[in-house]
Amino acid sequence: MLLNPKPIRLLVLCTGNSARSIMAEALFNRLFQGRIQAFSAGSQPTGRVNPLALEQLGNWEAEHLPRSKSWDEFLDPEATPLDIMLTVCGNAGQACPQFPGAPERVHWDLPDPAAVQASEDSQRDAFSQCYATLHTRISQLQQQLAGQPEQTLIPAAIARLMRSISDKGQTP
Repeated sequence: MLLNPKPIRLLVLCTGNSARSIMAEALFNRLFQGRIQAFSAGSQPTGRVNPLALEQLGNWEAEHLPRSKSWDEFLDPEATPLDIMLTVCGNAGQACPQFPGAPERVHWDLPDPAAVQASEDSQRDAFSQCYATLHTRISQLQQQLAGQPEQTLIPAAIARLMRSISDKGQTP
């Protein structure tokens, strides 16, 4: 019996790593409380986290504030292998390189709230909708995995569940 099983390592990717992937990283880490260890990165990171993404996250309960970073940090052959790679935008999904560990691939295509060029209220609404969609999907995954013993959490099974949640169009 495994007392302290290794967490599933999940990388969330998008282009700018400033909004969708940052919110998903935080939600996975909060809701799974160590069962899944989430990270985020971008193909062309902006270098800053969008303040409206941070606003959605509310009180950040993490050791470190999120930062916008390149997926190059995860491509190093010495990097700890990933188990699952989740793309949350089409650009990152198409341009995605091969990461060490040959992680399972999942795609949740979500509109980019940072691309909304409208009033501040419209921008906030876009971030709120994106956050709600991510929260719903990640919560559903967490609920489906809640009763399973730690040692049965394998990346392929989790990736299948993630795909099925996305395929059903589960949005709030």
